[in-house]
Amino acid sequence: MRYQTDFASQSIGDNVRRLLAEIPGDVAIVAAAKSRSPAEIAAAFDAGISIIGENYVQETEAARRYLLSRGCWHFIGRLQSNKIKKAVELFDVIETVDSPYLARLIDRRAFEARKIMPVFIEVNIAREQRKSGVAPENLIALAHEIGKMPNLTLEGLMTLGPNLPGEMMRPFFSEARGLFNALKEESAGFADIRYLSMGTTESYRVAIEEGANLVRLGEAIFGPRL
Repeated sequence: MRYQTDFASQSIGDNVRRLLAEIPGDVAIVAAAKSRSPAEIAAAFDAGISIIGENYVQETEAARRYLLSRGCWHFIGRLQSNKIKKAVELFDVIETVDSPYLARLIDRRAFEARKIMPVFIEVNIAREQRKSGVAPENLIALAHEIGKMPNLTLEGLMTLGPNLPGEMMRPFFSEARGLFNALKEESAGFADIRYLSMGTTESYRVAIEEGANLVRLGEAIFGPRL
């Protein structure tokens, strides 16, 4: 068992070092750690990862007890209203705000925690019914709503896009880049929009070519889920 653990850690480390050498220095990797163990996350940190992305509050709570204060933690999943209080406590950034209602709940919990919560707006770039995210035409209105909330700071745009091979994602990523630029311009008076979070293991190279400066990589770092 110890041999297997050491082998997994070495493999994760090799993957991280390869990615860090490949990806431009102005693009940050968010290690998507859904269902990964604290030991696997620690191996990613040891190899040079500084940002962890998590989908579930409960998993994150267990991992952070093990890893203490290591790294920066982004919430990248669908946030349920009954998990917001704990999410505000655990995470450094929430990437998946997609409605004024959710933003208000986060703002309230951030006030109670005496915290200014950095958030991104998630946009449903392909208008998929089963996926979360604000419709592209409602992005700017949501940004203005968030701009009125004293305990939130709007810092970026996040999108998933459809589950397609990398090159087929290009038109969606290109549209997201246009929305990102519009968001920067329209919110200049009340927000500092810096981050465009898009691209996964299958599509990160195309995402970077289209302007992403945060890419969310899971299997490229940790290997296939068992």
